[in-house]
Amino acid sequence: MQATKRNKEIIKSVNLEKEHSIAEAIAILKSQSKVKFVETLDCAIRLGVDPRHADQMVRGTVSLPYGTGKTVSVLVIAKGAKIQEALDAGADFAGFEEYLEKIKGGWADVDVVIATPDTMSELGKLGKVLGPKGLMPNPKSGTVTMDVAKAVKEVKAGKIEFRVEKTGIVHTALGKLNFETDHLVENTKAFLNTIIKLRPSSAKGQYVKSLYLSSTMGPGLKIAKDDLNVVQ
Repeated sequence: MQATKRNKEIIKSVNLEKEHSIAEAIAILKSQSKVKFVETLDCAIRLGVDPRHADQMVRGTVSLPYGTGKTVSVLVIAKGAKIQEALDAGADFAGFEEYLEKIKGGWADVDVVIATPDTMSELGKLGKVLGPKGLMPNPKSGTVTMDVAKAVKEVKAGKIEFRVEKTGIVHTALGKLNFETDHLVENTKAFLNTIIKLRPSSAKGQYVKSLYLSSTMGPGLKIAKDDLNVVQ
C-alpha cells in the first residue's frame, strides 16, 4: 500500500524504532496530531499468556483517574424502584420488559448495559444480540449488581472494561489527546498497573511483552521496558 503524504511526514519526523517513556510517547503523539478532530489515545499491550486456556484469561475493569473523555450511554435492566434509582444516578435508559423487547428487535444503541441479578434469567436469553457487541452484563465487571447507582456513576466517570484477545493483546482507549499530558500518563499507568495485578499464576516467563501507544490517526510508539513493570 502506498504511503500517504501524512504517513511520509510522520516517518520523517518520528523514529518509529526508538523506545520511549510513557510521557515522551504521549508528548510526541500530541505534537503529531494535525487532524481537525480530537484524537483518542489508544493502547495495545501484548501479554505472555495463552487465552485459549481459561486460567490464562486476563479480563477486568479499571477506573481511569481522568476518565475517557467520551460520553458513555448506559442502559440499566432492572425492576421496580431500581429503575428510578438508575435514572437518578445518570443512566440514559432504564427499565425491564420494554427494553428486553427492543433488544430482541436488534436494538443495542448503548455503550454499556448494567443489570440487576433478578433480571439476568430473561436478559441472558438475548446473548445472541448482546454478546457479539460486548454488551452482556457480567458480575466480574461489576455490571450485574443490585447497586445500580454506584455502577452507573463508575461507568460515567471513566470505568472501562477490557479483556485479552485470542492473540494475547489487550486493546483499549485511555482518553483524548487534548487531555493534559500528565493526566494521560496517569490513565496509562492506572491501566498498566491493573493489567500487572491481574497476572495469572499459570503465566510463565515474561508477562508484559510490549506496550504501544498510538492515536486515532497517528503512529504506534513502543514504550521502553523500564516503564512496563513499575507499579506505582
